[in-house]
Amino acid sequence: MRWAQNQGNPHVRASWATRVAAGGHAPLPRPPPSPGIRGREAACAPLLRLLPPQLIPMGGGSRALSLSSLCATTLAAARAPTPALFLAHAHAHRAPPLLRLAAAMSSSSSNPTPAASGDSAAPAPAPSNAIDFLTLCYRLKTTKRAGWVKRGVQGPESVADHMYRMGVMALVAADLPGVDRDRCVKMAIVHDIAEAIVGDITPSDNVPKEEKSRMEKEALDHMCELLGGGPRAQEIRELWMEYENNASLEAKVVKDFDKIEMILQALEYEKEQGRDLEEFFQSTAD
Repeated sequence: MRWAQNQGNPHVRASWATRVAAGGHAPLPRPPPSPGIRGREAACAPLLRLLPPQLIPMGGGSRALSLSSLCATTLAAARAPTPALFLAHAHAHRAPPLLRLAAAMSSSSSNPTPAASGDSAAPAPAPSNAIDFLTLCYRLKTTKRAGWVKRGVQGPESVADHMYRMGVMALVAADLPGVDRDRCVKMAIVHDIAEAIVGDITPSDNVPKEEKSRMEKEALDHMCELLGGGPRAQEIRELWMEYENNASLEAKVVKDFDKIEMILQALEYEKEQGRDLEEFFQSTAD
């Protein structure tokens, strides 16, 4: 988790207010761009035939215990007084329009879809739930992608940056037989959503795959509860599980987008900062 490294405090996320107050770091200065990208364009040719990711460890040491502890601490803190209550007290003059927005979102999320006819309608979430959920999603904008941080990349992208461009990829990609484009877009923008709580866990953290999955599933469950349940929360959960289990053609396509986006970002960092990021290419190449 980069935020622990950046802040120098393993419990920096223990308080929502502390996390907000500690955010907004100025970007680090970047060195002059290096000339060219050393013919790396050719490496992108096999991107549509990518193998499952086999990331090369980028450092030693195990942080499994500390990561588990931090996950538990963050989940406990997330159940404290909510951001919506903070908004209502600290920004009373702004709260009414925010709550109207949340109420509109909650209303749409509580309406059952036609496919769910016959099922009992889920109760409408409280108006504050959407604000609390979106405020927690703010962490995706401030959580930096761990692989770049560990390689010393200056001004590394956030998890939200990564997911946004994946969503655009799904939107503009050529039609594929049997692939639901809209589902791919949705899956791209939720596939790393649990990292709002657990952070970006990489192979070099030495966290067993089963433990990583458990931590992320617990975080996802909490976020869906925070949203208030109902069809929208269930859709987010189903999309995340489908991607996690590689359980559909859409999931396989989005996993390819995940690797392609990483390689595009590596190319950009190599060009801008003159770094050798070959290991990221090797982790996805045929």
